[in-house]
Amino acid sequence: MVGGITSWATARHVVAQYGAASTTLLFADTNAEDEDLYTFNEQASAQLGVPITRVADGRDPWQVFEDKRWLGNTRIAQCSHALKQEPCRDWLAANTDPASATLYVGIDWTETHRLPAIVDGWAPWTVEAPLTEPPWKNKDQLRAEARDAGLIDPRLYRLGFAHNNCGGACVKGGQAQWARLLAVFPERYARAEAAEIKMRRLLGKDVSVLRDRTGGTTRPLTPTALRHRIEEQPDQLDLFDEGGCGCFTDALAA
Repeated sequence: MVGGITSWATARHVVAQYGAASTTLLFADTNAEDEDLYTFNEQASAQLGVPITRVADGRDPWQVFEDKRWLGNTRIAQCSHALKQEPCRDWLAANTDPASATLYVGIDWTETHRLPAIVDGWAPWTVEAPLTEPPWKNKDQLRAEARDAGLIDPRLYRLGFAHNNCGGACVKGGQAQWARLLAVFPERYARAEAAEIKMRRLLGKDVSVLRDRTGGTTRPLTPTALRHRIEEQPDQLDLFDEGGCGCFTDALAA
């Protein structure tokens, strides 16, 4: 899987160890990615000598939420299952033999706690995560190595986003991610804000992709309310709440 820096570093390791002819670069397209992700994938494919194998459900995350009548959030995001895990598992089932194929995932040494669930979720395929083993490197080091290899440094990373996915508008992101999105991609923020308003009307419930934990009580925090807070009460923001991705490496839905 490519698109993120750790996925590229994992793919580089696998190609170096087993060769390009024995490697498949499987990319699950959410149809909501930043343009730089596609450019990065094209360059990584050329640099590694392996073509991209693209799989896609055809929907974007907000279409999945509407179809499932459930708004994804920091705890549960069906877009991960519908747009990444399920298309990848379908491709693996149709094109590989679990007895001889190994699935390599792009998590690093800071995420080893996630590995047992990933291994269980992707059975019967064997799962390995080379970046959880020495030599340990952080994302900044890997980005520098990718630049040295002639690849672009995707702009989401350059702009401070933790992940190069979903155009910076991942529903698993926290307040800090959404505040950054509003600052650098206000049109993307506006689309997400409008899409959530539509979902709230559809469901008839006070739900949101975000959470407000001020005062010790957790309650929904809509992108509209967060935008107003940014404009009027910036001191009330939780700028340490980046949230997390997971996506392909979350435990699969039953």
